[in-house]
Formats: sequence, structure tokens, C-alpha cells
Amino acid sequence: MSSRYSRYVVRRFLGAIIAVFAILTINFFIFRILPGNPIELLFRNPRLTDEQIRALEAQFGLDKPLIDQYFIYLINVFQGNLGLSFFYRQPVTSVLMPRMINSLILVLPSTLAAIALGIVAGLISAWRRGSKTDVSILLIGMSLYSLPTFWLGGIFILLSIYYLHLPVSGMLTYGAVYSSWTDLLIDFLRHFILPFITLTLVMFGEFMIIMRNTLIDVLTEDYVTVAIAKGLSQTKILRDYALRNAMLPTISIIAINLGLVVAGAVLTETVFSWPGVGRLIYDAILNRDYPILQGAFLFITISVVIANLIADLLYGLLDPRVRYG
Repeated sequence: MSSRYSRYVVRRFLGAIIAVFAILTINFFIFRILPGNPIELLFRNPRLTDEQIRALEAQFGLDKPLIDQYFIYLINVFQGNLGLSFFYRQPVTSVLMPRMINSLILVLPSTLAAIALGIVAGLISAWRRGSKTDVSILLIGMSLYSLPTFWLGGIFILLSIYYLHLPVSGMLTYGAVYSSWTDLLIDFLRHFILPFITLTLVMFGEFMIIMRNTLIDVLTEDYVTVAIAKGLSQTKILRDYALRNAMLPTISIIAINLGLVVAGAVLTETVFSWPGVGRLIYDAILNRDYPILQGAFLFITISVVIANLIADLLYGLLDPRVRYG
């Protein structure tokens, strides 16, 4: 690793650390300015006496000055303590973690599938720009990109009811008893198919359009024209000349989407009642469960920072201008 790239990596890590502390600060103060008394929300009792409220505020540390609360909050976060859910009456981490795993099970495969399909389709469309193949791929991609998630999910639910006969809600059949792991896996896959296809198709259009447009710009560069004039094969031109440069803008979009994997997919999870973070956020908004929202916001933003840090490091490896600039 060269000294310049080492300095580039150090700068990016320092920037990520600063971003994380900024996120922690915003995450603390933004939920302190929201309406409602947290004690009354926690105990769901608006008729608490003033003495009871003051005693509970002292118990939860809400009677301390805001700056003291802030430092206590930082210490608790680094110890893995994100507070107590108003609605579930459980630690936020114990509520979030199972939901996060459920979201990863759905969103990560969907995102990876959309990335792979989008890059391949965008590459084919760009290489054959102006042809019927290009027009067809572009039309499909733009149509899928424009469709509302809830509408596409609703269409698949209708298709399942009348033709596909697949489960349309949850991860597993409620109350089912499985005689083997095979039966459990089959039941899970039957529940998984519809939300997976819906989410993959919704994200596919974005990756396809970005890859196509970027690759078209690269294919018009002089060095690609020279490579074509030399009689190099299409595979070599795409692999060695075009694809590497076209991947740079795409990496940013991939990083953001992978960073948001832990956020789940609010609309998809709501439509199909998938018990993930997205559905949890939706329920927390309805229940004004601020600690859950605060914990989810923290996990999501930090994961995006980490994903963007990885993208920056990949940028430095793929494009020397970035690390030497």
C-alpha cells in the first residue's frame, strides 16, 4: 500500500468517525424536541401526578441538564444500551436485533440480485444502444423504476390469490408445527418469494439505468474508440476499458443501497407483513415509540456511513485520481 493511499485511507476513516459523532449528536437532540412527555408515553397514563412524573424523570435521568443527558447517552450507546421501548416495554436492542435479522434475510438477497441483474442489463443495453434490445430493456427498467412499491406488491398479492397460491403475509405460517427442517425451509421460501421478487424488481430499474447511462458515456471516450479501431474483442473492450470506469458512479449507489439494507424496506415489509425493521419503523411511528425510532435511525445512519467509507476506499483503488487528487 503506497503512502499516498495510506493517507487517503486515514482521511476517510477520520471523516467517518466525525460523521458518526455528528449522527450520535443529531440522534440525541432531534428526539428531545419532539412533542409529548416521554414518561407519560412510556407508562401510557396521562393522569400521572406531578410527584410521580418527577420521581420517574429522576429514575430515567430526565431531570438532569440536557448536556449531562447527552454524555450519559453517549456512554450508554457505546455500552450497547439504547434505552427502553415505550410500546414493547423491552430494551430497544432486544426489539431491534431480531427485526434487523429478518430485514437482512429479505433485503440483502434482493439488493444483490437487483445489482447483478441491473449491471448486466445496463451493460447489454449500453453496448447495443439504439437497437430494439436497448429500447426494450430501457422501457422495462424505467417502468419498474416508476412503479410504486405498494402497487406492485398489491399486484403480486392478487396474482397469488387467484393463480400462484403463495402466502402473502409473514415469514412463516402462524402456529404451524414442522416435522423437519425441510418443511420449515419450504414454508419460509413460499413466504419469501413474493416480497423478494417485488423488492428486486423495484430496485432493478435504478441500477440498470445508472449503469446504462454511465457506460454509454464511457463508450464514447477516445480510448474506447481506439480500442475498437484496433479490432479488440467486445469482451476485452468491456472488461478492460469500459466497465472499470463505468463502475465508479455505480459504486456510490451500491454503497448507499447496501448501507440501507439494515433499514429494511418499509413499504414492502408493510404490504407483505414481513416482520423486519421497515415494518417496525412504521409501527413505531404510529405508536410514537421514540426510543425505537432513535435506535433504528442510529443503526441505519451508521451503516450508511460504513458503506460509504468502503465505497470511498474502493474508489481509491479503482481510480488513482481520487487518492492522488
